[in-house]
Amino acid sequence: MMLLELIPFAALGLAFGSFLTVLVYRLPRKESIVAPRSRCPSCGNQIGARDNVPVMSWLVLRGRCRHCDAHISAEYPLVEALTGALFVGAAVIHRDVAVAGVLAAFMAVMVAAAMIDARHRIIPNSLNVPSLMLFGAAVLAMWAFGGRVDPLRALLGMLAYGGGLLLVAIISPKGMGMGDVKLGAVIGLVLGALGWEYVEIAMLAAVLAGGVGAVAVLAMGGSRKATMPFGPYLAAGGVLSALAGAPLAAWYAGLVR
Repeated sequence: MMLLELIPFAALGLAFGSFLTVLVYRLPRKESIVAPRSRCPSCGNQIGARDNVPVMSWLVLRGRCRHCDAHISAEYPLVEALTGALFVGAAVIHRDVAVAGVLAAFMAVMVAAAMIDARHRIIPNSLNVPSLMLFGAAVLAMWAFGGRVDPLRALLGMLAYGGGLLLVAIISPKGMGMGDVKLGAVIGLVLGALGWEYVEIAMLAAVLAGGVGAVAVLAMGGSRKATMPFGPYLAAGGVLSALAGAPLAAWYAGLVR
């Protein structure tokens, strides 16, 4: 029965992962994510339905375009597989289907934000603003139908995380962008709806990951004055907390007692 419950999440995750590759490519370029349909960047031929099956099409085609034999990046199947795995993880950990669905979509947004920021040093409003609106509406809908979420706590989580990053951006504008601030608001809203411990773990994980990343940059010969995108670390903290926020918070609380 458990397997039957996970199959829809896996299928949706793979499909959502395919859609994420479109988002990651088009949003920074301010292109429509609806039209035109996906095309080969080398020859311009439209990608048919049989060549657009997540993961499988890339494997069948051996990473090549059917029309021009140009190489297709392994990033596509990897993003699809990762998103599918995150959807399944959400379903396994959160037995409430509505909560699992919202967190699965949330983690997919985190993947997109991390990839865009890593490449372009920006997290576009076209990703952050709709995410705030849609996740806010989802939290309200779940609460209205008796779900175990708290819209007030979601609002406070959004203000706490987003507001905290806003203060950092004001104090150090070169170290924190407004895209990071808005992404923090998204994280605070979604995780705050579940509980304060989820927001706390997301914050702590982002700071620790950012510190490790900074040390790694320095170890590889980078300058202390070099800037690095913080979005991937915010996203990593959000994903980690969505999957393991409650047990990590309990473990940490036991350490500090």
